[in-house]
Amino acid sequence: MEGPHHRNSQPSGATRRTALGLLVGAPLLAACSGIQQSLSQFSSNPEGGPAGPQQQPQAVGTGQVKIGLILPLSASGNAGLAAQSMRNAAEMALAEFQNPNIQLLIKDDGGSPQGASQGAQQALSEGAEIILGPLFAGSVPAVAQLTRPRGTSVIAFSTDSSVAGHGVYLLSFLPESDINRIVDYSSGIGKRSFAAMVPDNAYGNVVEAAFKQAVGRKNGRVVAFEKYGADRATPARTVAQALGQADALLIADDGDSVVATADALTAAGANLRNIQLLGTGLWDNPRVFASPVLQGGLYAAPDPSGFRSFAGRYRTKFGGEPVRTATLAYDAVALMAALARTQGAQRFAPETLTNPSGFAGIDGLFRFRSDGTNERGLAVMKVASGGSTPVAGSPKSFGA
Repeated sequence: MEGPHHRNSQPSGATRRTALGLLVGAPLLAACSGIQQSLSQFSSNPEGGPAGPQQQPQAVGTGQVKIGLILPLSASGNAGLAAQSMRNAAEMALAEFQNPNIQLLIKDDGGSPQGASQGAQQALSEGAEIILGPLFAGSVPAVAQLTRPRGTSVIAFSTDSSVAGHGVYLLSFLPESDINRIVDYSSGIGKRSFAAMVPDNAYGNVVEAAFKQAVGRKNGRVVAFEKYGADRATPARTVAQALGQADALLIADDGDSVVATADALTAAGANLRNIQLLGTGLWDNPRVFASPVLQGGLYAAPDPSGFRSFAGRYRTKFGGEPVRTATLAYDAVALMAALARTQGAQRFAPETLTNPSGFAGIDGLFRFRSDGTNERGLAVMKVASGGSTPVAGSPKSFGA
């Protein structure tokens, strides 16, 4: 999964339209973001602990258009905490949208594929026109098995692109978006030769494919690419020896691991101050900001101001901090309300969901691709000791 991202302050009484920046003319309507390193969306319930008592189904709102929302509300550990925060955010979106004509059918899947299947079946039998969720990649196919024969779309919150497609769209921050943005920006400032170190896991595999494709599109070259497991020292030595031929180095991992990898490279003799360091949204982490050797590194992420505004309104309403994934549920519900209002009988049709103009939400611009993945308009942030500063803003519209 992943973990960081944000955005600009508005008064807590901001209207739904203002808070989401709905661009109805296009129909850019609403949207989304966010992912959190504490949850691994490449698996099922990653904690693996016993789930709590299943929460009872709940219907929120009085609108005519019914929307299923499937979350691991009773799952153990961080999964359950994230799900509760996402449910709060979904209800907050409903409250902030003026006179929404939707009703949320909230189902607890307990963090399991079986639970997700049961929740989807209940929602569909109650008249749900589209399903939001589930959170975990392992549960998405169980829901899709029920929705595809009906021609019902799913907007899931997983970051695993392998579960997208055939009516399943992902509303999350995909590693591919981060990589494409940071490579494009780096090429634009003259970087042509790239090295990289990534973890030897599912996230690293996705990053590897996206990175090599993105560098190739920009006619750049990859002079070194190494994966690491528990041992960072050996791959670090290989990369360190090649850095004389590179002018940019990608380290794609979560905050603690990025710092450990940078330390391993330094121990192997690399002078990281002489090369442009690159990262993904997972760099949005205090450990990264506090690392002396990572200062000046660039990473792709949403403009931080959107999440700050959202979090302020969330604190006012619920008296606590939202998890980073909460904006996923908020924007998904806001998008459903906007489409239900403006798109008539075609509100959740594939042609509507894949509108090339995209949607504008808390974390900036995004659009669904026909293959179920998404493209995002991300900012480029620069690591500084007090946090990060934007060096390139988020785009205001998508190109062709």
